[in-house]
Amino acid sequence: MQFILIDKILELNKGSDITAIKTLSIAEEYLKDHFPRFPVMPGVLMLEGLFQTSAWLVRESEDFAHSMVIMKEARNTKYAGFVSPGQTLTIKANILKQDETTTTLKATGEVDGNVAVSSKLLLERFNIKDRRPDRQSLDAYSIRKLRQQFALLYDKAEPVLNQ
Repeated sequence: MQFILIDKILELNKGSDITAIKTLSIAEEYLKDHFPRFPVMPGVLMLEGLFQTSAWLVRESEDFAHSMVIMKEARNTKYAGFVSPGQTLTIKANILKQDETTTTLKATGEVDGNVAVSSKLLLERFNIKDRRPDRQSLDAYSIRKLRQQFALLYDKAEPVLNQ
């Protein structure tokens, strides 16, 4: 199962910052267990939303040069609120620094203008072929699929033709 934890990218400035949203629906499968009488988005999924938003910024900023963007570290993560069904988590991420293989970002998630989660993220980027030369063909496939998903999330993205 794949959790896509943002619904829409509202704004993206390449190499700089991004704003995305996730509106929590009562239909989210995990809410039946977390917690049945007080349904809220689990903190780890809030953090995952910060990561996913940040990863889209990194991918678009480098024109999808790498098939893999992974979270290497989450530092100083703070939880200060809940996200309940019907509420919207507005996620913002800013690039702090970047080198050949990593990007450091500051990311926050707010509900109604109040910070619910914040973290400093270290993302690593690479191509599969760099670690597994025998799997080189997966890079082009992964990048094509990521571009298609990005076009669905961000209405200013270039349309992606099926190939």
